[in-house]
Amino acid sequence: MNILVAIALNLSILLALSIWLRRQMHVVGLGKLVLPLLALKLVACWLSVRWFLSGDAQYFLEWASLLTQQLRAAPKAWLHTAVSETFRYRGSSLVFHGFSNTFFFIKILSLLNLASLGNALLNGVYLSLFSFIGFWKLVRVLQQAFSSVAALAGAISFLVWPTTVYWTSGITKESLLVGSGAWLTAIVLGWLYAGKRPQVLTVVGLLVLIVLHFKMRFFFAVVLLGALVGVTLNRIVQRMGLGPARGLQLVLFAGLMLLGTWTASEISPVFRFNKFTSQLIRNYSDLLAVSHYRPHIEYDDLAPTWQSIAWNAPKAVFSTLARPLPWEEMRGVYVWAGLENLFLLALVAIALGALPRQRAGVLPFALVLALVFYSFVLAVLLGLSTPNLGTLNRYRVAMLPYLVLLLLQNEYVARWLRRLLPSTSHDIKEPSLGARRLGV
Repeated sequence: MNILVAIALNLSILLALSIWLRRQMHVVGLGKLVLPLLALKLVACWLSVRWFLSGDAQYFLEWASLLTQQLRAAPKAWLHTAVSETFRYRGSSLVFHGFSNTFFFIKILSLLNLASLGNALLNGVYLSLFSFIGFWKLVRVLQQAFSSVAALAGAISFLVWPTTVYWTSGITKESLLVGSGAWLTAIVLGWLYAGKRPQVLTVVGLLVLIVLHFKMRFFFAVVLLGALVGVTLNRIVQRMGLGPARGLQLVLFAGLMLLGTWTASEISPVFRFNKFTSQLIRNYSDLLAVSHYRPHIEYDDLAPTWQSIAWNAPKAVFSTLARPLPWEEMRGVYVWAGLENLFLLALVAIALGALPRQRAGVLPFALVLALVFYSFVLAVLLGLSTPNLGTLNRYRVAMLPYLVLLLLQNEYVARWLRRLLPSTSHDIKEPSLGARRLGV
């Protein structure tokens, strides 16, 4: 019976995937990329699962197998497990005090086991497909709302950039975290800039993605949702005919973020500055204690005060973006990460050089503002709380593709990107309400 269920589920997945891929292959300008990019994703998944399966992934799989056994033998007991933070079955127990994204991820894997029969590679493929589709949805919206060049920048950021491809492939939390974030961003931007109308199914899907994103990394989700609400507010103001003035957009966005921060601190003590920064420092200290013999970051007198956070924030941002540098550690993975970081710094320099010449790119200011805010806040939080450079390289994938997307928007890089597209598709944008038509 278990085999029949698995066969039925996998046939359904293959049928749905083949129909979806056939449609994407006919997209003008980008259709020819979907199969090679999917192949790259699956190769990364294979490498991640077959050659570099982490201890965390093995832990997830072991407990997910037990949860799947419970699901098949006692579905009601599994449902109780699904809505709690405690698992007990046949002498095995797993208890978390408070919500755990690790346990949530294990629950997801226990469901995927119904199709994979516990095969690690198949589970990795399912998760990789989820992130791939989420990324591709965002790439398509960039094309529909702006241009094929903007879409190609999105494809490079989310589907080609090495660490993003690797860490969102296989059995990783990042596959769900970043995939759900990109997918819900695509839905919101489709409504705001591509002229798409909200439909019941899309709204339900958005709510599911929001819940999933919050479950995978609560604080990251708060920042991303806040940024998207900021874009939405500015877009509504523009549609009311108040104009595209950047000063007004900046004031509205900043005011909304301040109001949201104050409201969140009043609703939950988790968001109060003292408690939040104390937890941040605790995470830093705990990770630093086990990272002394590995490449790591150290701060002078890091304390849970706004003065200390502000003083160390520039170093945190630089560390998140640029470390490790190739010469810091001569082991292969660190050298590779260092070379990627040098290329990232080069893109930062090009983008900064484009700003005073007014060649920043085609994305509307409100969207750029939101993505800069999201990238900066996460860079500070990650840099301050994650001193281990190996762990930081993985965690930063939550913001890295959004930052790379911004860096690839300027006219200097866009000239190079245009050479990669057919000459007829450089400025293709599907009929919509579009950003330029409404004065962004």
